[in-house]
Amino acid sequence: MPREKEGKRKTKGALLPIIPTLKKFLKTYEKYCAQTQTSVCPAIKRDLKTSINNEQILRKFVLVRPDDSPPGILPISLEPLLMTVQDECFTLGREICIWGLQLSNPEMARLALLLESKGCTTCPFTTLELIDCKMDLWSLGRLGKALQSSSLQTLVLDYCKFGNEEIERIFSGLENNQRLQVLSLRYCGLGPQIGPRLGSIICQSAICELHLDGNYLQCSGALDLLRPVAEYAEMQGKDQPATCSPDPRHPPQLLQAKQRGSSTLNQITKSSGALTMKTTSGKKRKKGIKKKLKNSEVGPWLVKLYLADNGIDGKGKEGENNLLEFTQILTCLIKYSAHLREIDLGNNVLGEMAAADILEALRARKTGKLPVLKVTVTPQISSDTFMSIWENSKKSSTTHKKRKKARN
Repeated sequence: MPREKEGKRKTKGALLPIIPTLKKFLKTYEKYCAQTQTSVCPAIKRDLKTSINNEQILRKFVLVRPDDSPPGILPISLEPLLMTVQDECFTLGREICIWGLQLSNPEMARLALLLESKGCTTCPFTTLELIDCKMDLWSLGRLGKALQSSSLQTLVLDYCKFGNEEIERIFSGLENNQRLQVLSLRYCGLGPQIGPRLGSIICQSAICELHLDGNYLQCSGALDLLRPVAEYAEMQGKDQPATCSPDPRHPPQLLQAKQRGSSTLNQITKSSGALTMKTTSGKKRKKGIKKKLKNSEVGPWLVKLYLADNGIDGKGKEGENNLLEFTQILTCLIKYSAHLREIDLGNNVLGEMAAADILEALRARKTGKLPVLKVTVTPQISSDTFMSIWENSKKSSTTHKKRKKARN
């Protein structure tokens, strides 16, 4: 016990120099707000003061206009914050979150330049959130270009409404992106047409966590998105012995096809002879998926996939045939993917037959000794099927008890 207290005192003492750094940061930020005739963001000021009082490093900057601000108040701008980060050489920040703002071209240009910065002025931010923000085509194109060379590992664009041309500006920066691992496009108004494009990007990038809740991919869009991932998973699953399950903490050594024009399971299996082992560094990785890497393995694999509320059902023009085809691809992914840990299909009316197929695939996955996969489906199916899916999607209580005993 005395050793623990001593360790805490040492840690606290090590953090003391952060106080003058944060005070200077706040003073510079207020100065630039005055120079640009913009308002100091209350959230930024509050978080800086809280960090100073608690002697803590400020890792996350949240730029948001308060709901109760009077109409005549000066606007809140992103530029003073970015200017302060650059002038103060503030390398302790990791997340920058911008909520509900209309972002101008100069603001986006400065953000893009910061994201692209290398060498001794490397951008410290690994997470960028632009939630419910408005940007024109030029700004989106500039952001897309910056993504190609940025160090971002997480990009969140939730509630930003995108048409085909707008989303393509973002997608252009995701191709062959070897750093970005988490992409969130929740409630962005995306339709079925983005399925093939996004599926292709997954094949060429390091994205392993994809949030698409609240869009309208329907069966066809979700099918095009999942097809390359399922084909890769089936090929890998059939190549491995049933008793050999890869370490869930390790990223895969990905196989990349020279030709990805094939859209059927048989075609990609036949072309397996033309596949070569490839990682971005050329070396085997020993670090886990959760621990962020500077360059991650690229290829058609996912760890987490969120497709809740996407109109995936047998209704409308697509009908039952598309739902059946989607279910076949989905169950293939469930049976064979050793990397998938979570898939959310909530608020999609899949129906009893599709739910039964998902349950059968989960049981096959367990028989194949693959890691537990959490599957969320709508409760609009029979209670027995719903409970069985839930039971097969949770971790074994026996394992939990063994771990608890071992700790004791």
